[in-house]
Amino acid sequence: MKYLQSPITLPNGTQLANRIAKSATSEVLGTIKNEPTPTLIHLYERWCRSGAGLMITGNVMVDSKAIGEPGNVVVEDKSNFEQLKTWAATAKGTNTELWTQINHPGRQAFGVINRKVVAPSAIPLKMGAMSSFFATPKALEEDEILDLIERYGNTAAILKEAGFTGVQIHGAHGYLVSQFLSPKTNIRTDKWGGSLENRARFVLEIYRTIRDRVGADYPISIKINSADFQRGGFTEEESIQVVKLLSEEGIDMIEISGGTYEAPAMMVNKKQSTIEREAYFLEYTKKARQVTSLPLMLTGGFRTASIMDQAIAEGHLDIIGLARPFILYPNFPNEMFSGQLEKLELTVPKTGIKSIDNMGMVELGWYEQQLKRIGQGKSPNMKLSPFSALSAVTRSIVQKAFRKN
Repeated sequence: MKYLQSPITLPNGTQLANRIAKSATSEVLGTIKNEPTPTLIHLYERWCRSGAGLMITGNVMVDSKAIGEPGNVVVEDKSNFEQLKTWAATAKGTNTELWTQINHPGRQAFGVINRKVVAPSAIPLKMGAMSSFFATPKALEEDEILDLIERYGNTAAILKEAGFTGVQIHGAHGYLVSQFLSPKTNIRTDKWGGSLENRARFVLEIYRTIRDRVGADYPISIKINSADFQRGGFTEEESIQVVKLLSEEGIDMIEISGGTYEAPAMMVNKKQSTIEREAYFLEYTKKARQVTSLPLMLTGGFRTASIMDQAIAEGHLDIIGLARPFILYPNFPNEMFSGQLEKLELTVPKTGIKSIDNMGMVELGWYEQQLKRIGQGKSPNMKLSPFSALSAVTRSIVQKAFRKN
């Protein structure tokens, strides 16, 4: 695993000790007031000692009026600054960089926990039985768009001051930045919609604002969809162009993923090679490499140490992103590097009730409960009941809904 264990220096001079990164996970371990909790901080104390070169936290929201899930942490001012400093300090004494992913859910926000849901255009989510959980969004006004751009910059500046060593813009998975990029969810006719140049304006202005607030030496990355995998959505060709635009702006690293709430993307052709089956978006990454020399991080599907090493050796990507493996194997980078672990096996919990399992809430809740266990100093429990996980998710939504009302 000489390639996987090799360091890499980002354009701004930051060095990652190795090529394994924890991709952002939505931990939902914030308080009812959306502050970091001791459980969240303890979770990162454990993860930052796992041997990974990079940790990216999940879904820190820039606006308390726009919560993606109950338990998201919000950073819009310094009201929780001491907790943020304690969280950032979990990486001290390690070789791990700790970055924060910053986000706004846009239309992917539960209507029951948000008084107002906003998006580029008033286009609701279509998710079958799950659709009723999401309100039809209000199309953003020009001044609201400008306010949101400033919020991203403000949040990044606070996080830097708290001690986090970088930030990531969440531009994937159908959240607000992704919604602006997609012609399916952005049907605006002003300078924020229409052509790709206009649809990309929002993310470029966010990047410029953050860069202005944090300076040239502070790492800024983005997580971007390779495509939306929906007819009329954000295409692979458009995504490549956005990668090119961001590269020209001077962003430090680009993470590749794909899909939205409406169209999850983790589907592959089983006739593909072993490496392509594990690396869901590898073909896209090869194309992105043709337009940028920036470090590329690929997230989605990697499970085998030798295949991760091979992917780095081939030069199409630079950093391996993993999320759920860190939940079931909290110390796996150390174990892989020492030769104790070669393959990561993940669990897909199911109730056996097809209509419930297809909603995705069971799997989401099951992994969230495992995160909570790790943060409490316990080990993951593979026998955790999927029904208890579903109950926990439902309970947190109800609690947040009562607070809103």
